Amino acid sequence: MIHLDDLLAGTGGRLHGAAGAIGFEAFCYDSRLAQPGQLFLAVKTERGDGHAYIGHACQGGAMGVLCQEPPETLPAGVTCIVVPDTRQAIQDWARYELAKRGLKIIGVTGSVGKTTAKEAIAAALTGRFAVFKNRANYNGLYGLPIALGELAPEQDVAVLEMATDHFGEMARLCALAPPQVAVVTTVEPAHLETFGNLEAIAREKGTLVAALPPNGLAVLNADDPHVAAMAGRTAAQVVTFGMAAAAADIRAVNISLSRAGLRFDVHTPAGCDHAHFPLFGRHQVYAALAAIGVGLACDVPLAEILQRLASLPRLPGRLNPLPGRRGSLLLDDSYSASPAAVEAALETLAALEGRRKIAILGDMLELGDFEAAGHEQVGRRAAAVVDLLITKGERGRRIAEAARGAGLNADQVIVTYTAEDAAQAALDRLGPGDVALVKGSLATRMEQVVRLLLADPTAAADLLVRQEAAWQQIVTIRPDRPTWLEIDLGAIAHNVRRLKELAGRAELLISLKADAYGHGALQVAQTALHNGARWLGVACFSEAAALRQAGILAPILILGYTPPWQARDVVRLDVAATVFDREVAAALSRAALALDRPARVHVKVDTGMGRLGIFPDEALDFIRGLVGLPGLVVEGLFTHLAVADGASEWEVAYTKGQLAAFGRLIAQTAAAGIEIPLTHAANSAALLNPNLSLNLNLTLVRPGIAVYGLDPSPAVRCPADFRPALAWKTQVAQVKELPAGSAVGYGATYRTTGRERIAVIPVGYADGFRRGPQNWGEVLVRGRRAAIVGRVCMDQTMIAVTHISGVRQGDEVVLIGAQGDERITAEEVAERLGTINYEVVSAILARVPREAIA
Repeated sequence: MIHLDDLLAGTGGRLHGAAGAIGFEAFCYDSRLAQPGQLFLAVKTERGDGHAYIGHACQGGAMGVLCQEPPETLPAGVTCIVVPDTRQAIQDWARYELAKRGLKIIGVTGSVGKTTAKEAIAAALTGRFAVFKNRANYNGLYGLPIALGELAPEQDVAVLEMATDHFGEMARLCALAPPQVAVVTTVEPAHLETFGNLEAIAREKGTLVAALPPNGLAVLNADDPHVAAMAGRTAAQVVTFGMAAAAADIRAVNISLSRAGLRFDVHTPAGCDHAHFPLFGRHQVYAALAAIGVGLACDVPLAEILQRLASLPRLPGRLNPLPGRRGSLLLDDSYSASPAAVEAALETLAALEGRRKIAILGDMLELGDFEAAGHEQVGRRAAAVVDLLITKGERGRRIAEAARGAGLNADQVIVTYTAEDAAQAALDRLGPGDVALVKGSLATRMEQVVRLLLADPTAAADLLVRQEAAWQQIVTIRPDRPTWLEIDLGAIAHNVRRLKELAGRAELLISLKADAYGHGALQVAQTALHNGARWLGVACFSEAAALRQAGILAPILILGYTPPWQARDVVRLDVAATVFDREVAAALSRAALALDRPARVHVKVDTGMGRLGIFPDEALDFIRGLVGLPGLVVEGLFTHLAVADGASEWEVAYTKGQLAAFGRLIAQTAAAGIEIPLTHAANSAALLNPNLSLNLNLTLVRPGIAVYGLDPSPAVRCPADFRPALAWKTQVAQVKELPAGSAVGYGATYRTTGRERIAVIPVGYADGFRRGPQNWGEVLVRGRRAAIVGRVCMDQTMIAVTHISGVRQGDEVVLIGAQGDERITAEEVAERLGTINYEVVSAILARVPREAIA
């Protein structure tokens, strides 16, 4: 319970208006999680402003608000406390509350295992003390005070997990909650993008030990030299623990792991005994040893400590064994990930009995310069342990590449980008007795994979992490710029499955030209292949080479021109080429002979496009000539439809004429005894146009724009259930109020007619946000349309927001996509620009980061 009097005394805040509620059940930091009786914290962060969500929190039942700027109105009975800085205020309250209560504080930190150590220590002390422990990952300068809002009056010991992701944070945590006992588990590569190296991590975490009073206690891992060295930073008593260090005060030996958990013999100054710890992973022994050290120091008998540790509940998301589908065992380690933690989990996977070992691994984040090496290190370790490796995410692809390089066969490594595809890849191969490890950083949301693999998915809410309703709405992205694309790979997967249904017995070739129409070719390719696509189509050899370099082995067709000098590379990478003249065909034949491998080609026929291709009346003789070229395999014959996206009488007739000409050629080749297995003509428009009937028994279709949920044309639209996959977003960089007559932008082409509020957004024509002759016209801010004013600049654009209240720096701005009840589509933008949606999305330049969501 949080009392209003204590809040005012601890923070120095002032009431805004009359006090309604005078006590609050807990703090609420997210309006989507608001519960009746809570106090909502309106916090300004680098990514948003909580003041915009005060009303939403009150709708959820919050009866108090701690804020920097009071809202204009509040519901009756809601108490509002105003402070200079909300985050600092809750730290001040926590410091005041802990000092007033005089609790014994046990601080726990470390790169790996601190949460388990906290839980084990709390369990060891429960029964002798009334113990508080901070829940989940509420362990930093912001989270810890929020957790302390749940302190109960009778509690006299606080076991506090303390985490730090920036320099100086541990010192501030220790000032907030001065420790009498400090526990450090390990120092491993984590948050390296901030700390840079292990020595810096050790200095930061060692601040907890340095903060101890002379009569305090440090409980340190003697097996970790960085942790053991922290003993020199304190005058307090030091107790060490370990498995390898013979001189440790508390040691574990004879360690064994089974599906029942860990067993080991423990040697302590208080005697020796046999211990059972129900958690998985040899590294978890450190948590048990730390708990024994703290418990003994608090005069809890060894036998009682071991009894309590033996009944410690397994922790969701932390190597938690769960029944999986098809008789498998899941190791749910989805809470978070670092290279050291993943390697420890792989060691556990290797030690467990099982028919086959499967690892499903997501991206590891916040590794700084160690990112590439860290993922490669994990890949090499995985190759030595697993029978099947499934990765999820762009960084996870590095794990896959390293595993292949370390000896795993191509069919033992599967790259995915969505939870659904990762789970399905596992399900396709999962069997009784298999053990599957699932692990990744928080942002990868690997618990979604676990949920899909659970034997009983209805138990997910009780078994898995991040199952609250708000988490189902949260998409965690880390763009490199405040202007980014969100690519919904789940939408692409859905669209591909629907296209496969529409294609019937024909195979699906997905067009990935122009970096998958701006959506990111690698992730789209893998997603499409996992959802029914058989072939991939590209415009040129360089696009094909990028797919092969990423480990994609599916058939690839270059739909455009391949110059003769690229013939060897095309054959070397086993890519099919489009041919329509003898020169290229001969070069491919020579390459096939030189490399002693076949050159696969598709003959393109110009039935009325007037673009690449041989004319139908010349095609049969041309194909006969190709069949005679050594090393050349004619596996495909295709044409391109010029007006399949039209619904008028002449357009439909023209398309049917093209198809008829193509059909006659197919019949002629068959009559000549030439067998060509793949024939194709239908693009997205032809596949979706209800006015066309494809009765040629074609064996391949080539959808492009519809894959991405975009309409082929105003006349031929995607089915209603298709979903656009791309959203383009940016943020407000600055808001300023200009007097009447003020000029805006280059050329002073816009002048204010009165006092106007103008927002600047960091996007411009160098991103593909068109300057002229027409521009986008409007964007979305706070769910409303805002007009572009002045000229679009290279990197910035100005928008009018006078009519939209509360616009502030950091607000999300939507260029393509939905916000509130409004939506700007690529088709709408295309109409404004006088072009087609294909160009709108394909012209978004590479410097705009693509962030995959699913």
